[in-house]
Amino acid sequence: MDISVIAGTSEINFETSVLRLVVSFMAGMLVGIEREAHSQPAGLRTHILISIGSTLGMLLSIYIPQTFTDFQNGDPGRIAAQVVTGIGFLGAGAILRFGFNVKGLTTAASIWAMAMLGLAIGAGLFRISAVALAIILFSLSIMDLLEKRFFQDKLFKRIEVVVRKKTSGFSEIRNVITSLKIRVHEVDIRKNNGETADKYVFYAYIPVRLDPEQLSASLEGIDGLVSYSVDMIS
Repeated sequence: MDISVIAGTSEINFETSVLRLVVSFMAGMLVGIEREAHSQPAGLRTHILISIGSTLGMLLSIYIPQTFTDFQNGDPGRIAAQVVTGIGFLGAGAILRFGFNVKGLTTAASIWAMAMLGLAIGAGLFRISAVALAIILFSLSIMDLLEKRFFQDKLFKRIEVVVRKKTSGFSEIRNVITSLKIRVHEVDIRKNNGETADKYVFYAYIPVRLDPEQLSASLEGIDGLVSYSVDMIS
C-alpha cells in the first residue's frame, strides 16, 4: 500500500500503527540526540521511549472506541489524558538541584514536549508534528547558542579559598572577589581551631567575559593563600 494512503487514513490498523510508531521513533531520536550532545540526564533512549509510549497511548485512545463500539459511555481521550498527567513525574526526575542552582528544567520541558509530539503523531497529525519537531529542535539547539551569546552574561560558580590563620580574613578575600565585578550569592566560612588554615567558599555569579588569568592572578595575590579552586555549578 502507498505510504501516502496509509498516512492519510484515520483508521487504526497494523499499517497505520507501524507508520506512526516509526515516525515517533525518528522524532524521539532527533530530540534525544540533541539532549545527549548536551550531556543531559534524559537523553536518546529516554526521549525515544517517551515518544513511542505517547504515540501508543494515542493509538489506543483511537483504536478502542473505533473497535469496541458497544462501549457508548467510554471516553476515547482518557488514555491520552493520562499520558499528560503521568509525564509530569518523569519530567520532575530530570530536574536536579546543585547547591543554589537548578538544572534540568529544559530537559524536563523537552520531555513534556516530546510526549505531546508523540500524541500528535499517534493522532496522525504528521504535518503539524513535523513543524512542532522543527521548532523544538530549533529551540534546543539554535536558541541555546543565541541565549548564551546575547543573554547569559554571568556563570554561577563555586570559589574556594584556603588561607593560613591570622593572615587574610573574610573582608579581604571578599574585596578581592568583588573587585572583579563578581556578585557573591552565598558564603560558607569554615574555621577549625585544630587546623592551621581557614576555608572560605563563595557561591558567586562570575561575568562570562572575565579573563580566567585575571581571576587567578587576583586570587593568588591574597595574603597567606594556601590553595584556591573555581568550579562550575551551571
